[in-house]
Amino acid sequence: MINPSENKIKDHLIQEVLEAVRDIQIRFQSEDDEEKQWLIQNSPNPAVEELIKEMTVTMLHVLDAIGTLEPVNGITISKQFGFSKGTVSKITRRLVSQNIIVTESLPDNKKEVLFRTTSLGKEIYRLHQGLHHQIDLGVHHFLQRYNEDELQFLVNTLQKTLHTSWIHSETEEEAIETARRDAYPSKASVAYKASSSLSLTEEMNEIMSMLNKLDSRNLKKAKTILNDVFFADYED
Repeated sequence: MINPSENKIKDHLIQEVLEAVRDIQIRFQSEDDEEKQWLIQNSPNPAVEELIKEMTVTMLHVLDAIGTLEPVNGITISKQFGFSKGTVSKITRRLVSQNIIVTESLPDNKKEVLFRTTSLGKEIYRLHQGLHHQIDLGVHHFLQRYNEDELQFLVNTLQKTLHTSWIHSETEEEAIETARRDAYPSKASVAYKASSSLSLTEEMNEIMSMLNKLDSRNLKKAKTILNDVFFADYED
């Protein structure tokens, strides 16, 4: 049984976690510019450097999809990387106009357009891959400071975030009923869950629901891990 004073501590810690999540969103947005600066500074080719200056982050991601799957059509890019068909069409036209990619058709199907990278496109693609490799190394190096229990806690928290609704807050009785339904799901509920997707607001509510289930000790642990993973400076 959680006493009132512990509830106040939990409420305070939950508020701090929510503020940290909002700050994380802002940081991710600002890091788009930081990534572009890294690409520009590490480009050995002045022509590539100038092209990167004109490219948006979305253009880099579409180019990354083409470089990974080429030759590839727009529908496949849209399905596998989550871009809308309109976005893919608009971005590929710009990439073609800048000689970063080229189009080609299949001999037996002239209507299907495939995309390939040019030599310039391949340089940008490899440079972008280098950036992601650098980020992966930095994250891996940073997370090495945590023990197995702390890492498992973080994994569990993030995984539960993806599967808990924040929109529909539950009473204790409702939570028990939900657990019962989850243990014996109907075919309709399984189909619904498989087809539904979470918006950012829903994800925020999911985290709130999970945090409310933690005691003060685990809330402090969640706060520490979030701060360390997303806000602390670390060396490469």
